[in-house]
Amino acid sequence: MKVMAQMAMVMNLDKCIGCHTCSVTCKQAWTNRTGVEYVWFNNVETRPGQGYPRRYEDQETWRGGWQLNRRGRLTLKAGGRFRKLVTIFSNPKLPSLDAYYQPWTYDYETLTNAPLQEHTPVARPKSLITGEDMKITWSANWDDDLGGARATSEQDVLLDEVSEKIKFQFEQTFMFYLPRICEHCLNPSCAASCPSGAIYKRTEDGIVLVDQDRCRGWRMCVTGCPYKKVYFNHRTGKAEKCTFCFPRVEVGLPTVCAETCVGRLRYIGLVLYDADRVLEAAATPDDKDLYEAQRRILLDPHDPAVIAAAERDGIPRDWIEAAQRSPVHSLINTYRVALPLHPEYRTMPMVWYIPPLSPVVEAVSGTGHDAEDRTTLFAAIDALRIPVEYLAELFTAGDPGPVDAVLRRLAAMRSYMRDINLGREPDAAIPEAVGMSEEEMCDMYRLLALAAYDERYVIPPAHAEQAHGLEELATDCSLDHEGGPGMGGDGGEAGTSGPFGESSGGNSPIAVENFRMLHARQTTGTLTDPADKEARVNLLNWDGKGSPQGLFPRRSRSRSGSRGSPPTEPVDGSDPNAESEPKP
Repeated sequence: MKVMAQMAMVMNLDKCIGCHTCSVTCKQAWTNRTGVEYVWFNNVETRPGQGYPRRYEDQETWRGGWQLNRRGRLTLKAGGRFRKLVTIFSNPKLPSLDAYYQPWTYDYETLTNAPLQEHTPVARPKSLITGEDMKITWSANWDDDLGGARATSEQDVLLDEVSEKIKFQFEQTFMFYLPRICEHCLNPSCAASCPSGAIYKRTEDGIVLVDQDRCRGWRMCVTGCPYKKVYFNHRTGKAEKCTFCFPRVEVGLPTVCAETCVGRLRYIGLVLYDADRVLEAAATPDDKDLYEAQRRILLDPHDPAVIAAAERDGIPRDWIEAAQRSPVHSLINTYRVALPLHPEYRTMPMVWYIPPLSPVVEAVSGTGHDAEDRTTLFAAIDALRIPVEYLAELFTAGDPGPVDAVLRRLAAMRSYMRDINLGREPDAAIPEAVGMSEEEMCDMYRLLALAAYDERYVIPPAHAEQAHGLEELATDCSLDHEGGPGMGGDGGEAGTSGPFGESSGGNSPIAVENFRMLHARQTTGTLTDPADKEARVNLLNWDGKGSPQGLFPRRSRSRSGSRGSPPTEPVDGSDPNAESEPKP
């Protein structure tokens, strides 16, 4: 057994409202640059829908992920070394720009400079690729505008896998949102597809990154990733992908998408897994057994044997303790309500999802029955095979059993906690019916509904001895601005172009202390109220004259007039910090 650590994320889809705040903040932080206008490391899809890029789940077309050959061994769907060699200069299995969308801006100059006229001028959309006028027909969240419409049903890959009854009734049944980032897989097919070895998985925390200096732009990684979360920067000729905000994670802060999530639906934590069993789990013959196979390679951080093996393999003690408090491990293995996205791709994804219960609850409410009653909810889950079957295509390779079990646990928690909140005697038979104890159900409720900041994000920071190295690394975290990584230089010069556009100057170092202060402020349970608040001065209200009280330390009395002694306070009792009249 070789124990390794992996940063992972769980998203509770019952809480996602489709506001796209996570996508916008991620865009501002990582891909607000020329060449990646169409790139969204984080995007929120409306389901049912085509996704982003369109029909990315159609692996018969895109050939992403892994498959088992005739001898039962894992091979890349896109082919091995020989096929990559003969197509290295022209990879035919790539989504076109139209499958993503052609990024655009608007002709604001015409709108603002148009002369007075009878009709209001129009700011026409212009392509950021060609600069010509264009018609907007698709974007990263176009399905959001068409959610529940027949227009998306014909193109949804998953709806092709289910029955005709489901296909033509889904708009009356359910709609939900699915946020997606890179899965940072345990068995990443993007890394295995890269001819230059530019994509690598960090040994300390499992985050998958792209070495911009080694990338040669072959784009085999775009084909190899079944989730299509590796993108090509058409300006620099390099591949880019979600970084799991590693400069923040290294100092104990959550990713930008998690930090800004309005619904508080994301959980980040550390899990321990047996690296020696990853290949065996990924090669499980039956696709429907892959979920359980992956869940079993995640180790119990409370097991003394696992703790001893982790320490032997060099995992720090505080990381082991973080794994013991990890909300991700609790949701996956303790409460068993989180499921992986498309385990049939055999990449062992590490961004998991809690399927939404809301479609079932809303359907029960529409019939006039009590949507919180346990028997009613359980009966609805049995009867409404439509959402369960669709969710099974997403999370369990078409097996409705695990999805049904998760929905039952969520329904039982809702019914059990309602009795407690209404002051009634709780029914112990409710958690027992789903294989849980009353204590476990209360703990799961707290984690899903009431968890504080430091309970949702249990991220072990780097050690103090690595602080200076982190500061140097953080200054280089931008991907490929001119003079930066991948551009053949050693850093931008002051006054030239930078990561945020022309004339942005050089990179400013990111001190670890700044992250520490931010973390302390965000995790505190009370408002900041320092003890010396009254002695401080607000420089925004200072006119620059004199020495306002609190700007400098108070000077103490001294009977000595020797050189080097602090100045004495005036004997007349006047304020030593008061503004004085200038002497002629």
